[in-house]
Amino acid sequence: MPVRAAIALGSNLGDRHGHLDAAVEALGRLGELVAVSRPVETDPVGGPPGQGPYLNAVAIVATDLEPSVLLRECLAIEASRGREREERWGPRTLDLDILLFGDRRVSEPGLTIPHPHMAERPFVLEPLAEVWPDARYPDGSLVQSRGRLAEPARGRLAEARGRLAEPEAETPSYLAVFLTTGMLAVGLWWLLDLILG
Repeated sequence: MPVRAAIALGSNLGDRHGHLDAAVEALGRLGELVAVSRPVETDPVGGPPGQGPYLNAVAIVATDLEPSVLLRECLAIEASRGREREERWGPRTLDLDILLFGDRRVSEPGLTIPHPHMAERPFVLEPLAEVWPDARYPDGSLVQSRGRLAEPARGRLAEARGRLAEPEAETPSYLAVFLTTGMLAVGLWWLLDLILG
């Protein structure tokens, strides 16, 4: 039975939209592409100075692959877009991180699920909230309840122009309206939290 996996996508080198679109298309071949968030643009967190801004998104894929196989496929997708691992936190054409894999915990060399840093990253939480607002950790707690959507020190979040590739036409058109409304609700929640903070 397919498991719902949340995968974060990021790019700050070259054709950022093109890299993310290609990744979404490739992820769709690993199972059913359930949803893809709008891209958001963020300043780099850590790493060498002078990096360009990141374009980030989250894709939800229902897959029959095991987590380690999904990781191997994600690494192959990164490599197909010219990803080089020369410098920790360095610029990259494409970065794919498995955030959640159903309700499973995974701790293997090179793979920890849930992703250990996602609650600290608004550029992951905002897109995740758009496409899977009730995402939960294996202990049952809501991902968004542990997150820091309103932490200004993490840099700016700005909706980027354009949309990434979306699931096939079988997805009802009302989904776009729902996602837009959900994104507005997340933005209002973030603004209230920032003001009342």
